Amino acid sequence: MSSVSEVSGGAGGTVVELGQSGFDTAIRGHPFAIIDFWAPWCGPCRSFAPTFVAAAARHPDVLFAKVNTEAEPELAASFGIRSIPTLAIFRDDIVVYMEAGALPPSALEELIGQARALDMDAVRRDIAAQGDSSG
Repeated sequence: MSSVSEVSGGAGGTVVELGQSGFDTAIRGHPFAIIDFWAPWCGPCRSFAPTFVAAAARHPDVLFAKVNTEAEPELAASFGIRSIPTLAIFRDDIVVYMEAGALPPSALEELIGQARALDMDAVRRDIAAQGDSSG
């Protein structure tokens, strides 16, 4: 399997499968990306998949991607994934959300709305302030 491949799609709502070698290239510089860390044997992961694909169709401006933790254990470990499914949201190369658990469609939509509404300049200022106070 290549490091980036399309696993599903629809009217502008494509979900890509990411591997270690293609992850940074796909995410870096993308203004808004949502990653689903999953595994084929995981029942909740399989149940969440249609919700994830449907959200991708509703938000074609967002990069929706999946990382198979069985095929990509190093990538999963680099994010400290311990439970699946785990959803990670990146805004401007910053992880703004990472939590385990399959979400119902309404909760995923609410989460996307909250992430979209973030003032990223304020987020960067908060990160800089945290860095200044820890040094």
